[in-house]
Amino acid sequence: MDNTPKRYLVTGAAGFVGSEIVRQLLARGDQVRALARRQEQLVDLDHPAVEIVGGDIRDRAALDRAMAGVDGVFHIAALFRQANQPDQAYRDTNVQGVQNVIDAAVAAGVPRMIHCSTVGVLGHVEHPPATESSPPNPGDIYQRTKLEGEHLALEAFRSGRLSGVVIRPGMIYGPGDTRTRKIFRMIAHRRFFYVGRGDKLVHFIDVRDLARAFMLAMDHTERNGDIYIIAGNNALPLREFATIIAETLGVPPPWIKLPVKPMQWLGSLCEAICIPLRISPPIYRRRVDFYTKDRSFDTSKAQAELGFAPAQSLPDEIRDIIADYRQRGWL
Repeated sequence: MDNTPKRYLVTGAAGFVGSEIVRQLLARGDQVRALARRQEQLVDLDHPAVEIVGGDIRDRAALDRAMAGVDGVFHIAALFRQANQPDQAYRDTNVQGVQNVIDAAVAAGVPRMIHCSTVGVLGHVEHPPATESSPPNPGDIYQRTKLEGEHLALEAFRSGRLSGVVIRPGMIYGPGDTRTRKIFRMIAHRRFFYVGRGDKLVHFIDVRDLARAFMLAMDHTERNGDIYIIAGNNALPLREFATIIAETLGVPPPWIKLPVKPMQWLGSLCEAICIPLRISPPIYRRRVDFYTKDRSFDTSKAQAELGFAPAQSLPDEIRDIIADYRQRGWL
């Protein structure tokens, strides 16, 4: 592998994953062109080796400018689940946006692209652990469009238009994460509850490890047209995960268990009433489904072919997250 410093484009550089990739690229001496829809989103990335570029992956002209002279692209930008977003908005970003990134990279002669997908394309894992060859089973518009975008990337890689691989991250968390912060806060304030028995498997990946996996994928140029699942050392039942958090916080483990079906009905009802009125529902069906689906993944392919392994144990990751949240006043 060539260790000469490079210049990389990172789409979605203002996001949780993209910003960590930028930090790690800088730490090893690379230059970064950081793309986000609004330049003010990138104020935390002030560094002499960072070129901040405003632009949207739906805008081919903006991508053409961003691609000029880069040695590779980390394509992280995506439309995640948001209330009141029509299906077409997901297609515009997660499908057409991917095609725009690919076409711009090919036109600019960029040699390699690492595409961020999600293990969500596999849906509920019927026979855990799932592997890269497990059949996709997307359950919502976000997962369906991410799968379509993944197919576009793989077609470009396997056809020879562009070199690269697809990364499917597990459930992402880590210091600074605002999405899983709610779980930590609820446990800290003794308000967390289970829907069902809390026995469904969860499989997290620390964002710091994930960013390192993206760079390994970029550096292993001999790998092309492959999919890699990136997740932590092991999956575990949600109640065990919550218990580790509670013990680290020094509070009693959660114990309240609510029935699944009534909560699913309530989530669907709230969405049916609130979304047409453009009101954010207090309960989403997909949030209820978080408690009802197994997520467990075999990461041996990434270990064998990319040399990836998590840096810490899950309890150590949780300790880091709690320390960070306390420092930020988030708990």
